[in-house]
Amino acid sequence: MRRFTFFIGLAFWAFLAFAEPTKVHVGVYVLNLGRFELATGAYTVDFYLSLRADRPTVMDEFEFMNGRAASVDRLIDTPTEKFFRIQANLSQNLDLRRYPFDEHLLTIEIEDKRRPVEELVYVVDEKACGVDPAVIVVGWKLVGWEARVVSHEYEIYGEKYSRFVFGLRIQRVTLNAVIKSFLPIACMVLVGFLSLLLTPDKVTTRLSLNISTLLGAVMFHVNLTSSIPPVGYLTLADRVMIATYVILALILLSGVLILRWSEREEKKALALRLYRQALGVLPMLSLLFYALVFALPA
Repeated sequence: MRRFTFFIGLAFWAFLAFAEPTKVHVGVYVLNLGRFELATGAYTVDFYLSLRADRPTVMDEFEFMNGRAASVDRLIDTPTEKFFRIQANLSQNLDLRRYPFDEHLLTIEIEDKRRPVEELVYVVDEKACGVDPAVIVVGWKLVGWEARVVSHEYEIYGEKYSRFVFGLRIQRVTLNAVIKSFLPIACMVLVGFLSLLLTPDKVTTRLSLNISTLLGAVMFHVNLTSSIPPVGYLTLADRVMIATYVILALILLSGVLILRWSEREEKKALALRLYRQALGVLPMLSLLFYALVFALPA
């Protein structure tokens, strides 16, 4: 009898060791996306979550890996199917290298609290995933969604868990970005170029324009980047402003040299030559600088 019980127990543990993990089909249908804060990467999502298993199992022991649920309403509760309406406060690490032409993937990341991949595996339920047509994000354009399952390893614990990731991809409206970010810069550079038309005898007026434009560019740069968090890299806006500083500084430098040389009789011809060369060379240099800024990878 003892030998029989031993073999039964051995067979049971062997079954557990070689049994396939439970598959849970996950679907997310987003109803609302709100309160997206670029400075912190925080946002709220109101959505339906469906969980459907291939055999009776515990499915409601999940957690959000990039935030916390504010409210959870259970609508369907059976051994093989769960259906919830959830409001969650989530956050995401944002890549702002292309700011103000940036786009972001705002994710909902779900993982089981207790069971590793040997016991439970998530599967994307394509038919249950989607975004309601009424979903809008003020100031942004919703360009699509994606759903995937990844295996997340916790090396310190020697465990690996199945993680379901549903992402909403948003993109800044290009026209708004151009008008609010780059049109003022274009106006500043244009004023600098127009000052090049002032003849050497009006160089003091030219210098006043150049100094005012350079100070205005600095103030605009501070205002432009005030809505994003401090990051350890240069954004596209930063690189454009650095190019703008260089251009305006060269225009200012040419005016200072023209003023100094115009005061000395033996260098008036040199001042006139610099005036003509600056009028032709500086606009071409500015085009080269801006082309490099947009062509080089972030």
